[in-house]
Amino acid sequence: MDDGTLQIDSTLAIPRSELTYRATRSGGPGGQHVNTSSTRIELTWNIAESPALTDEQRARLMTKLANRIDARGVLRMVSSGSRSQYKNRETVTTRFAEVVAGALRKPRPRRRTRPPASARESRIREKKQRSDRKRMRGPPATDD
Repeated sequence: MDDGTLQIDSTLAIPRSELTYRATRSGGPGGQHVNTSSTRIELTWNIAESPALTDEQRARLMTKLANRIDARGVLRMVSSGSRSQYKNRETVTTRFAEVVAGALRKPRPRRRTRPPASARESRIREKKQRSDRKRMRGPPATDD
């Protein structure tokens, strides 16, 4: 990871110039410190206009991260867990890289497997037992 880019995975490196950081005041308890210091960090990245992405990657991110992206195609993430602006910036950047890498990861295709013969036999046996139990609940059969 050099200073100019953020390496997401082997196929994607995002230039840090595309990431926008903004510091705001954190909420919650903290007294005078929280009221006077802007330690909450908000990271934004425009997925729709990023030249670092291929069309396939852009489409994948737009579908996988749809609930985190606004109408303009901007991904927004926030960190306010620490009292340090620097730590919050590191935290949100790390989390951003993990979220984007996770969205780009393609799931392995499922290999179809057949159930074993013993499983099929036990399923049939249980069905017969259930059928017999329900049949026994009814009135006895009469021979006419």
